[in-house]
Amino acid sequence: MNLIPALALAAVLMMSGVLFARRALLLYRLVRMGKPAARFGDVAARARAEAVIVVGQSKLLQRLVPGLVHAAIFWGFLVLFPTILIAMIGAVDPHATLPWLGAQGWYALLVDVFALLVLAGVAAAFVIRKVQRPARFAGSHLGEADLILALIAGIICTLYLWHASQISLGLNDYPASWAPVSGLLANLLHGPLVPHLERAAVWAHVLIILGFLVYLPYSKHLHILVAAFNVYFGRTRARGRLEPIEFDMAEEDVRFGSARVTDMTWKQMLDTMSCTECGRCQDVCPAYGTGKALSPKLLIMALRDQLMAEGPKSLATSGYTPPPIVPNAVTDDIVWDCVTCGACVQECPVGIEHIDHVIDLRRNLVMVESRFPAEAAPMLRDVDRASNPWGKPQADRTNWADGLGVRVLQPGDDAPDVLFWVGCAPAFDERARKGAVSTAKLMLAAGVDFAILGPREACTGDPARRMGDEYTYQRLAGQNIGTLNSSGVKRIVTTCPHCFNTLVNEYPDFGGRYEVVHHTQFLAELVRDGRLSTLAGDQAITYHDSCYLARHNDVLAQPRELVAAVGRPVEMPRHGKRTFCCGAGGARMWMEEGRGRPINQERIREAAATGAETLAVACPFCIVMLDDGARETGTKMQVV
Repeated sequence: MNLIPALALAAVLMMSGVLFARRALLLYRLVRMGKPAARFGDVAARARAEAVIVVGQSKLLQRLVPGLVHAAIFWGFLVLFPTILIAMIGAVDPHATLPWLGAQGWYALLVDVFALLVLAGVAAAFVIRKVQRPARFAGSHLGEADLILALIAGIICTLYLWHASQISLGLNDYPASWAPVSGLLANLLHGPLVPHLERAAVWAHVLIILGFLVYLPYSKHLHILVAAFNVYFGRTRARGRLEPIEFDMAEEDVRFGSARVTDMTWKQMLDTMSCTECGRCQDVCPAYGTGKALSPKLLIMALRDQLMAEGPKSLATSGYTPPPIVPNAVTDDIVWDCVTCGACVQECPVGIEHIDHVIDLRRNLVMVESRFPAEAAPMLRDVDRASNPWGKPQADRTNWADGLGVRVLQPGDDAPDVLFWVGCAPAFDERARKGAVSTAKLMLAAGVDFAILGPREACTGDPARRMGDEYTYQRLAGQNIGTLNSSGVKRIVTTCPHCFNTLVNEYPDFGGRYEVVHHTQFLAELVRDGRLSTLAGDQAITYHDSCYLARHNDVLAQPRELVAAVGRPVEMPRHGKRTFCCGAGGARMWMEEGRGRPINQERIREAAATGAETLAVACPFCIVMLDDGARETGTKMQVV
């Protein structure tokens, strides 16, 4: 009697398995086609990411309500997963079930409860999408998302209907009292059609599951299958670090960024397949939020579409050259709008590394095609020729310290306890230099043994690197590392978060390993040790977190310690790791904002809305951008 359903199940399993495997093999071959990426080490950190981000849903829970909705569905399916096998057994033989587990009352209770949570999650997701309609879904494939939700609802409804009809017919192997929801439904089922309903429900349940499995790899919701892999292979080193280009290889083997989809790394290809189209990245992007062309979500979706269109052709035809990504899939404006603030990466629940994609597109445009915004040309030229973005003579690097008595470290001198890495902005910009002067005065007052490099300090290369000019960056990095290593320097203090990020996260790739602290960390340390005293006041001060300090490097507490020591702290809505950029990052400091609204003005308005009298910043780029924003908007707020 069970032969026909067994054959039918085998047939649909084989058919769905073939369709799934065929598409999965293509996707695997596409990923294997990608360029190398070193993402197999640090297994312990990767396992933690799986536990915290995938199982714990930590990134999604950054937004509590939609996070709980997704978590309910995800955790529900983890609990319900064995019911797939139980249903397949039941489809062949209504009197059989999975040994041991299928007869456990506690598991029946878990299934009943978590199935209800999944249904609640689906209902809430429909309300969010159809009633609230948040702007972050603009550009997403909402029709496919609705279909996915409908299929999930179908799986749960057929499961409940099957369990209820089983209980009504006495076919349940578990005690009915342990399944309250299914038992309640069973009370409504009577009559001669219940046996047929039981058969229809279990087969509908199995067929929807198999159809769902086949549909996913062909759909825009492929992330359900690959997101966990993408999280596992995510970045385990510092968030602010970029992967270096290996110029010492044969020229034909050097990867100058991404010109075509075949130039992308396998991790970047996996990124594109993992996008959930949730729009969290788009919602927090300073460029998108101020009317620019860039949307991190639409960027990844465009790369995915290009990969899916051109990748199979590259696999099928030897020597096939796909069209360039820019401008065929992504416009030039999108590439140059990015401020590399990392808000998108911070929000992404599936480990997509948007900044890496942008920088690789820039690297190809700058180093291969010599194509970049005209206003950035002077900066790149000056960094290359004068070793600073301002184009000033290196001899002028110590002008800011005139009359302070700051020691300039000469070749052969004994290394100081602390090297003060001044940076280009404090050395050459009038507004930014105030921070360097104050820091130096405070270190002198605290009796710190420190010195500066003066003319021997060159730009760290950060602006050139974020612009895409990796070659100039590596030349400057090699020069600076040679100077630092020959000086015997062990501890470095810098006021610039961009210099800080480069020195602490990126110079180790080239042999430069030092203890690097930001000046806010160092000054807070001096205050705690009693080497500096503070004059507390009641002035309201709001602190602006620099992206490269807070989000990329987790420096959050010490700046706030200093603010609290001298005034009354007032937080802006967007602060800490979820701060809003000043608009200077990603070399945007040297490019005009010709599209949309200025980012710095957006931020200064948010600061002014707190009612604080003073806006405190801990970055020389931020001081320039936000001071400009205050002047441009007429905001009566002191930016210090």
